[in-house]
Amino acid sequence: MKKLFLTIAVFSCAFFFAQKSENYIEISYNSICCGTPSSAPVMNYINRFQGKKNILEIYRQSRLGREGEYKLFIGIDALSKSKKAKFIKGLEATINSQNKSRNENSDGIVDFNSRTIIKKEKLSTLNNLTIYKKENLK
Repeated sequence: MKKLFLTIAVFSCAFFFAQKSENYIEISYNSICCGTPSSAPVMNYINRFQGKKNILEIYRQSRLGREGEYKLFIGIDALSKSKKAKFIKGLEATINSQNKSRNENSDGIVDFNSRTIIKKEKLSTLNNLTIYKKENLK
């Protein structure tokens, strides 16, 4: 029991201190009947925006529902004020485009509110959180 507690404590500390950002934006992928929408449009936008620099820290919280609902958390502290505004504007356009092109009777929806900021402390308390890598594209 002590070993299990120690392992969890070490993992939690390592995860908490590995995070570079203090502020994260949240994107939710919700289902209607037939699974969640793809994260590919958002991830393609992010990859185009940051190029080869990989300056944005991205986490995925999975297993939020029976149909594979999940959330993405993107650390935005590495961006300057003007780049942050440009990034969020492009992200909103990408998500709006994805939501407009979906089949409303069967495709899930992507939710994003640019004014909602998630703090590092809150992120460290979430279950099923993993670092999101390019090879995880859906």
